[in-house]
Amino acid sequence: MAAGACAAWMAWAGTASAAEGVVRCESDDLRRVHCPMDTGEGVDLVRQLSGNACIRESDWGVDGQGVWVARGCRAEFRARAAEAVVSRSMIRCESSSGRTRSCAVMLRGAPVRLLRQLSALPCKRNESWGVGRNEIWASRGCKGEFEIGDRDSGFPPGRRLVTCESKDRLKRSCGTTIDHGAVLHRQLSGMDCVEGRSWGWGAEGIWVDKGCRAEFSVE
Repeated sequence: MAAGACAAWMAWAGTASAAEGVVRCESDDLRRVHCPMDTGEGVDLVRQLSGNACIRESDWGVDGQGVWVARGCRAEFRARAAEAVVSRSMIRCESSSGRTRSCAVMLRGAPVRLLRQLSALPCKRNESWGVGRNEIWASRGCKGEFEIGDRDSGFPPGRRLVTCESKDRLKRSCGTTIDHGAVLHRQLSGMDCVEGRSWGWGAEGIWVDKGCRAEFSVE
C-alpha cells in the first residue's frame, strides 16, 4: 500500500545553550527550533522549563544532528552515555487516514512488541497493530515504534522509560507492551501522580489522569 509522506518546516536559529553535557533548547512563539547536539546514543529530557507540554514526538524529538522542540516547549536535554545504551532493533509503522499499512521486516519467527505509541489513537495488538510472516501492520490510525527481539533470546533485559501526560486534566493512554509491570520513575507535573488514582498500567500500556505527567519505568 502507498505510504503517505509529510514534511515539517524547521527553524535552525533558536535559543540553545550547553553546560556540563546539558543542552537547553527553547521554542519561542510556538516555532519549531533545532539545537545541535550529539544524539548517537540517544537523548533524555532532564528538565522541562516551559508551562507548555514537552511530549516526545509531539513537542520535541531527535534527529541525526540534534534535538528539536516546538509548540512552546522549553527544556534541557542530555546525551546518553554509550555504556547506558541497550541495543534495540526497531521499526516505525504508521496507519494514515485510518488505513492499514504493512511494514515489511524480516522476522523469521522473532518476537515483536510495541515499544512506544506515537499516535493519539490507541495501538492495541491484534486490533490496530499486529504481526504477519514478515511484516508488522498498523491500522485505525495507530502509529508506533515496534521492537524486534531475538528469535532465541527474546528482548534485551532491563526497564524502558515511557513519558505519559494528562493534558487539560483528561485521561490519556500511552501504549507500550508491558510484560511484568510499571513504576513511577520521575514525576514531571505539579499535579500529583498517584497509582490507581491518577495513573495506572495494563498489558497494553500506561494511563494517566487528573493532570499527571511523568516518566514511567516499564518492563
